[in-house]
Amino acid sequence: MMINLFDDKSWLSLRPLTLTRPVADLRIGILTIAEKWAKHLNAEFGFQTQDYLQIKYKAKAAVIFVNGAICPNEALVASIVDLKPTQALYAEGLLLAVCLESSTESLQLATVEKFDRIKFEQPFTHLQFPEDIFKNNHTELLADFALLTKGRTSGKLSSTNTFLGDNIFVEEGASAECSTFNSLQGPIYLGAAAQVWEGCHIRGSFALCEDSQVKMGAKIYGQTTIGPHSRVGGEINNAVIWGCSSKGHDGYLGNSVLGQWCNIGADSNNSNLKNNYSEVRLWDYEKENFRSTGLQFCGLIMADHAKCAINTMFNTGTVAGVSANVFGAGFPRNFIPDFAWGGAHGFEVYSLQKMLETAKLVLERRNMVLDEIEVRILTEVFERTERYRHF
Repeated sequence: MMINLFDDKSWLSLRPLTLTRPVADLRIGILTIAEKWAKHLNAEFGFQTQDYLQIKYKAKAAVIFVNGAICPNEALVASIVDLKPTQALYAEGLLLAVCLESSTESLQLATVEKFDRIKFEQPFTHLQFPEDIFKNNHTELLADFALLTKGRTSGKLSSTNTFLGDNIFVEEGASAECSTFNSLQGPIYLGAAAQVWEGCHIRGSFALCEDSQVKMGAKIYGQTTIGPHSRVGGEINNAVIWGCSSKGHDGYLGNSVLGQWCNIGADSNNSNLKNNYSEVRLWDYEKENFRSTGLQFCGLIMADHAKCAINTMFNTGTVAGVSANVFGAGFPRNFIPDFAWGGAHGFEVYSLQKMLETAKLVLERRNMVLDEIEVRILTEVFERTERYRHF
């Protein structure tokens, strides 16, 4: 079976996280949204996304198109499987999925307006804004844990560890020593070759994905995901790190989302609660202003390739764009534009050439190459975000 996951207006409202990827490539729970659909439907997936991203995220010849901003559940999957040609599934005006008459690599939304409308009236996870990722991470962790572990037997961890509850699943090659795992409040998943070093305290729900490490003495609270090929330490609470990123030292990260190829310097912290306990507002790329989140707790949203130096302090509800590079004393502004270089003392443009030189070195550390496709995407992001760099 082939499916395509299409971007709707959520791609705009999820910026800067989506500037470098389709919505369905976002990680929430344990898997990306695309990986969830592939497992539920036993399908190969492609993407219908922005033109400049399509060079990397290819489409498939498919008749089923699914909204990339929604996560699967049993009821939703059953409704999509039941779709007949020229039928479209909706929930309160939101297009969830469509079945075409013949396979194609693009979905024409104007054509879908003529299709038979099928109502879906059960709950599901829908991502509209960056904060929806950490808000819904516990729900998706539970769903992904059940999906990945059904009918399987967990590996074993060393007897040097302490276990509270037995809701833990360990993939082949994962290891841990002299640490505490509390799965009474939610499951704990350790991916293949993942490592938990000595003296860590971990409370579920929690996922440590393939080939990632938790460093000695870390304290990790529930509703947290560490994506593949990452390394973390310090204190983390209700955060999602997508992969190939590092928060390797002491410091607090809470109610936050970090993209790929990010680095958090030693003893850096983010605030997730305002001193007056009022509602947090986040920068909105479309409005070019701050938007109310309805949340009291909201920390740092950091896009791909963004980095901060030692002792960086992020205010409650800070958005750091793609390739932002933050350093220096004091609190930087709550919106740090894409390709910004500086801190509380002021910002200048982080030149595209210098950024690409750094990215090349970062990828080489993991035996990867910054290829021409990635360069083209980052160049496009640099050009598209120029309007936000008013330094």
